[in-house]
Amino acid sequence: MRRLVILGGGTAGTIVANKLRRRLDAAQWQVTVVDRDDAHAYQPGFLFLPFGAYRPDDLVKPRRRHLHRGVDLVIEEIDRIDAAANTVHLADGTVLPYDYLVIATGTQPRPDQTPGMLGPLWRKSIFDFYTLDGATALAEALAGFDGGRFVVHIVDMPIKCPVAPLEFAFLADAYFRHRGIRDRVEMVYATPLTGAFTKPIASTLLGSMLDDRKIAVEADFLVERIDPDRKTLVSYDEREIGFDQLVTVPLNMGADFVARSGLGDELNHVPVDKHTLQAKGHANIFALGDANDIPTSKAGSVAHFAAEVFTANFLQLIDGRPMTGAFDGHANCFVESGNGKALLIDFNYDTEPLPGTYPIPTAGPFRLLEETRPNHWGKLAFRWLYWNALLPGRRLPLPAHLSMAGKHQPNISKE
Repeated sequence: MRRLVILGGGTAGTIVANKLRRRLDAAQWQVTVVDRDDAHAYQPGFLFLPFGAYRPDDLVKPRRRHLHRGVDLVIEEIDRIDAAANTVHLADGTVLPYDYLVIATGTQPRPDQTPGMLGPLWRKSIFDFYTLDGATALAEALAGFDGGRFVVHIVDMPIKCPVAPLEFAFLADAYFRHRGIRDRVEMVYATPLTGAFTKPIASTLLGSMLDDRKIAVEADFLVERIDPDRKTLVSYDEREIGFDQLVTVPLNMGADFVARSGLGDELNHVPVDKHTLQAKGHANIFALGDANDIPTSKAGSVAHFAAEVFTANFLQLIDGRPMTGAFDGHANCFVESGNGKALLIDFNYDTEPLPGTYPIPTAGPFRLLEETRPNHWGKLAFRWLYWNALLPGRRLPLPAHLSMAGKHQPNISKE
């Protein structure tokens, strides 16, 4: 019996377990997923929870329900991987041998890494929305916020869903306008990037959208600490941003067991070949989803598209053949812009987001780099697709690799 062990039962881990369980001979392969709990969260929904669009119960379901029959689920904390011995050691002393290992434990916000963030203002004047608890607490705080300086802040990159802070700023602007208090709210967007986004064309457009909404951008802002007594963000270059309410995206880091296993970089992300997702120096270990260090967005779409390539490659590998698939970093993300509209961006390692139509070049129905209502409806509809098509590992009618069909170069200057 050959053993495939998948660490992490989130998006990437669940998709891969389900896809491979259908393709591997059950008499010859044991597929095991390990996670610390049986609660699978639809993380894109955290963005909407503070604004009352969802309740916590709408976003969390049992992991077991979404794993195919024949996939074993082990609920336990992971202590470490012994790559030399091909074993995973769990916190309760259990040792799981493997022939092949997939690390899909994601990346998590670490507010403990920024001095002052977890002080007396945490969940009182300082909030996050990348966790269920944080988004729930923020919903109550937003309802009671009546004016002042409202700061949306990113500690550093990379983060999961890098457009989410922008989306939050746009939604907060619309929320305050709906409540009739926008004129009493000074909004600031503080980012470590040189602009609103990592890619020039999208950054120009998104930056102009912030300007239109009178949201001030504080670029190249690398926070050194938070002074809770003065309610102030302090950067390494000694710039300061005061706040009445701060919504922050803490430093994102991979799982601690990755560091204990000697498999991670300084952020506990696993260095991999960016095309095969194979861990560097370990032919039988792969890292998928947010757990690896590939230079593209840490987003659910990346987990989906990469899983398509990985699955085909894995079947070649275990059959003794070369892996011929090459993941191109394909990512697409809906960007909520408020008032029932959204943008869509579609890009990969080599091609930045461009205007056009998606997925059908001549018909869409989605418009790239353009605010439309169908884009917003697409974002909302994705929740159903996530639970009923993506996680079960069903093949979606979307190419895993970026297509240039329907895209065109814009007139926007990159300067």
